Amino acid sequence: NLCLLFFTICQCDIPEDVLNTYCWIHSTYTVVDAFMKKQGQEVPFPGVDNSQRSGALTIRHTKYYQWVAFTLFFQAILFYTPRWLWKSWEGGKIHALMMDLDIGICSEIEKKQKKKLLLDYLWDNLRYHNWWAYRYYICELLSLINVIGQMFLMNRFFDGEFMTFGLDVIAHMEADQEDRMDPMIYIFPRMTKCTFYKYGVSGEVERHDAICILPLNVVNEKIYIFLWFWFIILTILTTLTIFYRIIIIFSPRMRVYLLRLRFR
Repeated sequence: NLCLLFFTICQCDIPEDVLNTYCWIHSTYTVVDAFMKKQGQEVPFPGVDNSQRSGALTIRHTKYYQWVAFTLFFQAILFYTPRWLWKSWEGGKIHALMMDLDIGICSEIEKKQKKKLLLDYLWDNLRYHNWWAYRYYICELLSLINVIGQMFLMNRFFDGEFMTFGLDVIAHMEADQEDRMDPMIYIFPRMTKCTFYKYGVSGEVERHDAICILPLNVVNEKIYIFLWFWFIILTILTTLTIFYRIIIIFSPRMRVYLLRLRFR
């Protein structure tokens, strides 16, 4: 049921009215050692183990769960910022300089006249528009800083597990069925635990270990595996663009060659 999947944020066992709210507020956790145990034999689900048994257990809290929507919104704002800056600085000047040359209905004679006017304007105002170019380069550099910074931001958000997330997923697909641990379930567990304390009948503090279902993690894992590969692609393309800008800035011969190649 899609409504149950998207609108049920957290479900836990009894006492339902108090425990669900408590676990949602204080976050749930998984037992790291339980991810490598056999499901159905040693543990009921990867990451879920008896935390009351003797011996120290390594606990991993899913603190990010209630912050995913806010973080994605913040990331969207960061990605839009370089474009907003350029549009604010440029103010439609490039479109005005184009003089509708990109419209296909213009005749060749009209296009030649407009091109001559544009060339005369650029020649008469040579070096007066350098600041516009610098601003554009700044926006491109901000785009690279933004995507790399968001990789580190997501890595911090997921306790150091995001930087190699995509590589781990690929390695998981190629590993043997018996020996592999699913990185998507490790970072985005569907079933977790929550420890709740309350007074018992005798007046003493009782500990309750609840098992919780996190249905939104089924969606979260798809979102972030897409973002990981998208960030890698953007980083590569933006880095190549920056190198291209550096070459044409410091190589006048290359600029002339590219102009001739484009307008011959």
